[in-house]
Amino acid sequence: MAAIVQLKPVENVPHHRRSSANPRDPAFYQNPYAFYDRLHASDPTFFWDEYGHWCFAGFRDVSALLRDKRFGREILHVASREELGMPEPKPHTAAFDLTEQHSLLNLEPPAHTRLRTLVNRAFVSRHVEQLRPRIVRLTNEMIDGFEHKDSVDLIKAFAAPIPAIIIAEMIGLPAESAPQLLAWSNRMVAMYMFGVSHETELDANRASADFMDYLRAIIAERRKQPREDLLSHMLTSDRNGDRLSDDEVMSTAILLLNAGHEATVHTTGNGVKSILESGIEPVTLFGSDEQTAATVEECLRFDAPLHMFTRYALMDLEYDGINLRKGDVIGLMLGAANRDPSRFAQANSFDPFRTDGANVSFGAGIHFCIGAPLARIELQVAFSELFRRLPELRLTEEPRYNDVYHFHGLEKLMVAWG
Repeated sequence: MAAIVQLKPVENVPHHRRSSANPRDPAFYQNPYAFYDRLHASDPTFFWDEYGHWCFAGFRDVSALLRDKRFGREILHVASREELGMPEPKPHTAAFDLTEQHSLLNLEPPAHTRLRTLVNRAFVSRHVEQLRPRIVRLTNEMIDGFEHKDSVDLIKAFAAPIPAIIIAEMIGLPAESAPQLLAWSNRMVAMYMFGVSHETELDANRASADFMDYLRAIIAERRKQPREDLLSHMLTSDRNGDRLSDDEVMSTAILLLNAGHEATVHTTGNGVKSILESGIEPVTLFGSDEQTAATVEECLRFDAPLHMFTRYALMDLEYDGINLRKGDVIGLMLGAANRDPSRFAQANSFDPFRTDGANVSFGAGIHFCIGAPLARIELQVAFSELFRRLPELRLTEEPRYNDVYHFHGLEKLMVAWG
């Protein structure tokens, strides 16, 4: 996900519409929900001083704006850098920028439509459902690997490897490459931190270059000898004579690998934490396919893996009394929207049996997460198998979240059983 930043200062914001919270303050990123509660009690549409742009925390607004075609993930298709006052790309992040140049997540129609059409078939529900037996086997292999121990970091031993291996295998990369893919991905994701340092930029760029070198070699092999995998599918898909270039395939593969595990890892960790802290007997949460699915949706709502998604205004416009200029950024606060008390009864309560369940954790509109069907299956299997095998699972220390506000996930999750 590209780190979109406000290009020009926003002027004449009334004092009463402004709010302040430092995304790098541990008190904030360990519990952003206290900030959200204050927003919902006063004005969920506000100007966030630290980010320098307008943000929306209400469920209705976030859901609507995700679908509003007056906003987009890219801006240079409708305006020049000079017009926007946008600086030239940084030479020391050239490799990182190249990985995002053809990213499905950052394109707008018609480029987005073309790319998504060529990739989408692999991620439809009926196709990924065929992966369920493999996900069940892999999940139990992970549990087999630590069940004999007294305690374990569930993020490292369980939450992280499962989606990384599955998406690697789906794309056509060996399962044993997953740890290296995770390492590259984690270094690249650091670019989305608030106030990213020059050193972090350099490290993310090195990781991007290494990631691309690895994929270029694999792509060259697949062009010579295609296989039954997503990489070969992307290289050989033909839509009215239109095929993806190597750079487009590479950007898409990196996006799928990064996004294909990041949100699932965080939802697995956050979800297990939510279940254990709720005191609800796990046996009541996974007794049927329907209840398992409802539990996963509540985990996605209650402690979302992604808390802000940004958009550019593609034109001068007015929204709900706010005047926005072309190029202005808005922040859509997914985690806050999921806790909107005007949409959810007892919004701050973890309730897998609620009848008003919904969430915007996978986004909406044309950028709705292409991997959502796969993520849902991975989460359903991971939760149900984990608590079936280890029904006495318990926390052994207070979980702490990573210092990456956008990506809301745990540093580690220490648990024991028996």
